[in-house]
Amino acid sequence: MTPAPADARSVSGFRFYDFAMAAFVAILLLSNVLGAGKVATIGGEGPLGGFVFGAGILFFPISYVLGDVLTEVYGFARARRCVWAGFAAVLFMALMSAVVVALPPAPGWEGQRAYEAVFGQVPRIVFASVAAFWVGELVNAYVMAKMKLLTEGRMLWARTIGSTIVGEGADSLIFYPAAFLGVWPTSQVLTVMATNWALKVGWEVVLTPVTYAVVNRLKRAEGVDVFDRGTDFSPFRLKA
Repeated sequence: MTPAPADARSVSGFRFYDFAMAAFVAILLLSNVLGAGKVATIGGEGPLGGFVFGAGILFFPISYVLGDVLTEVYGFARARRCVWAGFAAVLFMALMSAVVVALPPAPGWEGQRAYEAVFGQVPRIVFASVAAFWVGELVNAYVMAKMKLLTEGRMLWARTIGSTIVGEGADSLIFYPAAFLGVWPTSQVLTVMATNWALKVGWEVVLTPVTYAVVNRLKRAEGVDVFDRGTDFSPFRLKA
């Protein structure tokens, strides 16, 4: 069945929206736990020797792909709702991590230092991560929705890549200076910021066929093609 074009405000009762939201939040939490503060490098000889990048690059760009899918299939307002859900989830994870790390370890348990190394998040990094995520994802969704209106739903690849260039750029410009400037050498901050932005955009390009497949399947399953005509683009609303 070919999905019918519809204004975002006139559509409700989606079948798979809650699953898309759950996947979005899960990937976001994994990216923050597994790689936000680690700097990795591809060593050895050859053209890629000494290539430096943030380890979170393996997970975080997938949240942008899911953000593109959410905006394309369900519209800006529902994507915005997912961003706020992710925002709350990251804050709750940071709070609970701080509480659990602060609990006195039982006598004889020797894992406290390792636990602190993994889950003892620095408040500055938490703030930088949450702020960058919130701004970057909302910018990504806004650009995606506006480009869909301008292109009348054509050239999905241009919308996904274009929104990622802008959204990931905003994310990187906020996160790396806010989290690491003054801690890392300035040159390393700039290098990691630039390489991570380029890698994230590259990930979006590589995953474009996957984005197309997921978007087309969800649109057929939901039976509509949502356009954000008349949408309130305020970032501070939760109503979908």
